[in-house]
Amino acid sequence: MTIAAFLQQTQAQLKSAGITTARLDCLILLEDALSLDRASILAHPEREIATLPLLELNKQIVQRMQHIPLAYIRSTAFFYGRAFYVDAHVLIPRPESETLIELLKKLPLPDQPRIADIGCGSGCLGITAALETNGTVHFYDIDAQVLSVAKRNAHTYHIHGQYYEQNLLVQSKGPYDVVLANLPYVPTDYAINRAAKHEPALALFAGEDGLDLFRTFWQQIGIDKPTYVITESFPLQHAQNTQLAKNAGYSLQATDDFAQCFTLSR
Repeated sequence: MTIAAFLQQTQAQLKSAGITTARLDCLILLEDALSLDRASILAHPEREIATLPLLELNKQIVQRMQHIPLAYIRSTAFFYGRAFYVDAHVLIPRPESETLIELLKKLPLPDQPRIADIGCGSGCLGITAALETNGTVHFYDIDAQVLSVAKRNAHTYHIHGQYYEQNLLVQSKGPYDVVLANLPYVPTDYAINRAAKHEPALALFAGEDGLDLFRTFWQQIGIDKPTYVITESFPLQHAQNTQLAKNAGYSLQATDDFAQCFTLSR
């Protein structure tokens, strides 16, 4: 089958399944399968796709028609310009989470700050934070399989982190200069799209108002009293999260989109 025929056929299949990014998805999968850039693919629509790559591509198209996220199909997601391995055990990194890194980089941190990534998932936040600040990082998650993904990504970027399988900061290994907390914050009855339904519910939902884990987190944070805490949540949850932080001895320093940065009150 030629590239042109593949694109025509698979775009129609994905569109019929309700995939709104059909052409882009097909091109990305072709780039992976053929190890060619998009310009080369589009410049040679007559190129024949070999049997083995075509078999793998057809399998991937079937997965995408089931609304399995492209990141899971490719085992790759991008965050802050870097590629991270992902699988169905971890949430796919979102662009809005990059704002946490932007807030982090504005802080007056010491050389080699001590950083904790709570509910680390793929580890993209902690790894990026360590790379951008020359810091050291500890990864916390309740799921051992999640920590394995974070460890794999840390190895890729030569980050020598520490990994703790536990519920939030119940047994903190601090003290820390910065705690990053991208915890689950989606309310239980919130309607998510079909692709997100393939992601781990444990990494998404957190009670009726989405703040159950933040309540526990802010109660625990008082043990170590890190200098800064950066969180992610829906903007409509920010006022309540700010109050929880205040009760724990923290004041709001900055807000940007989904992210909030808190500093220890003196």
